[in-house]
Amino acid sequence: MNVRKIIVSSLLLSPLAAWANLPVVASFSIMADITREVGGERVSVVSLVGTDQDAHVFQPKPADVKKLAEAKVFVVNGLGFEGWINRLNKSANFKGVTVTAGNGIKPLEVAEDEHGHDEHGHDHGRADPHAWHNPQHVLRYVDNIAAGLSRADAAGAAYYRERAAAYKARLQELDSWAGKQFAAVPAARRKVLTSHDAFAYLGQRYAIRFMAPQGVSTDAEASAKSVAQLIRQVKKEQVKAVFIENMSDRRLIDQLAKEAGVKVGGKLYSDALSSQPGARSYLEMFRSNVTALSQSM
Repeated sequence: MNVRKIIVSSLLLSPLAAWANLPVVASFSIMADITREVGGERVSVVSLVGTDQDAHVFQPKPADVKKLAEAKVFVVNGLGFEGWINRLNKSANFKGVTVTAGNGIKPLEVAEDEHGHDEHGHDHGRADPHAWHNPQHVLRYVDNIAAGLSRADAAGAAYYRERAAAYKARLQELDSWAGKQFAAVPAARRKVLTSHDAFAYLGQRYAIRFMAPQGVSTDAEASAKSVAQLIRQVKKEQVKAVFIENMSDRRLIDQLAKEAGVKVGGKLYSDALSSQPGARSYLEMFRSNVTALSQSM
């Protein structure tokens, strides 16, 4: 009996048992959370870019290369968001299933000169990659992730489909709730200043106008001219809702708010989940953003 226990314990501690679940690497925390919702107990998900961290300026380290080399599935947003993907794939010699969650989504066009961003800055190929701020697009993310997990783990296909359907129902409920929150805000007051231009999809979905000193990426500085223009615009349009972001340096927004004579109203979660309560999952993050925005505009 003791021998049997020793054998069982050895198996449980073996590398094979450690990888009993499908090993998945996600590019950043939001992708990781959605993947966990779809994959459930059949997957083990690691995020390369952690909570409250900026994926725009992420630089893969040797430890990240090792993580990807050991994975069977790599889940990315796509739409030009992860500019470091090709380098990482090459370094890791990754031969597993790559899931581009944003496949099939028509990206919004980016006009960098409208967003207070130097025209020579990085513009993600003129596509806005932040599609997850529209829950209707996340429905597509879920379908793509479920399909990718099923390719890597055919035995779990039915399980992934079932979990995807349940999660999509929650996304639809979230979208409906958000629409009601914003409908209570007069259209003329739906104007917001944030750190960088990450919320265009949310703005499109719920008829909100977002302004920002930086474009869709944080990897280039806002020009002094564009900041001055934005200050004048905030004053002219009497923008009341001014927010910092959890993964951005707040100094620029503090400067803008001070010179425009407005107060910073709180924090939004744009490109990363939080390690703190209130935005530890995509659903929590989105609900937190909607609540903060609707109460401040």
